Amino acid sequence: MKNVILGLMLVFVTFTTQAQEKKNKNAKYEFEVNGNCEQCKKRIEKAAFSVSGVKSAEWHEDDHSLHLIINEEKCSELDVKKAVAKAGYDTAEVKAEKAAYDNLPGCCQYDRK
Repeated sequence: MKNVILGLMLVFVTFTTQAQEKKNKNAKYEFEVNGNCEQCKKRIEKAAFSVSGVKSAEWHEDDHSLHLIINEEKCSELDVKKAVAKAGYDTAEVKAEKAAYDNLPGCCQYDRK
């Protein structure tokens, strides 16, 4: 009987350990965000920082890439993409609504794909 209980406990501990997915507190991501200028940079980075868990956000105008460091226990890459889209900027996965895009200043309205 002791062996059966010990065996069941071992199986339980094994499944419990496997079920817990480790989240990275300093996960690095990079993805494309459409934009044109320094004003875009400020808006994109502000939108990224509005998401709880974003530690670092830097948008590069030359290659239109947003470099992130996030705490995956608090947010995901998709959360940041949604916030950026809400500010009017498209990513590959999440497109900004037309109204948000139309609210951007003229110099920030990029060619939408």
